[in-house]
Amino acid sequence: MSQAAIYGLLFAAIVLEVIGTTALQLSQQFTRIGPTALVVACYAAAFYCLSVTLKSIPVGIAYAIWSALGIVLISSVGLIFFKQRLDLPAIIGLGLIISGVIVGNLFSKSVSH
Repeated sequence: MSQAAIYGLLFAAIVLEVIGTTALQLSQQFTRIGPTALVVACYAAAFYCLSVTLKSIPVGIAYAIWSALGIVLISSVGLIFFKQRLDLPAIIGLGLIISGVIVGNLFSKSVSH
């Protein structure tokens, strides 16, 4: 499988996890069946996609990318759809997480380019 396909699957896993987490908010503690079913389906698909990427990407690197992009995307969803605002320390923290993932991907010998 090509590197582009592997990273495409990782991105799909991240998007599925963000959709699942959004549905988790909408499930109202699993009291609404539709969002609850979406949580289960999206998380299962996300973890399957992630598992396939782990054949080619070290687990620490894959999880760092998953975490960083997932945090940014779910924070954006929270802001846009749930009107949840982040304060300056939270934004700085997110920036540090993203910076760490970028450094790891650009300079680590653990990542296959």
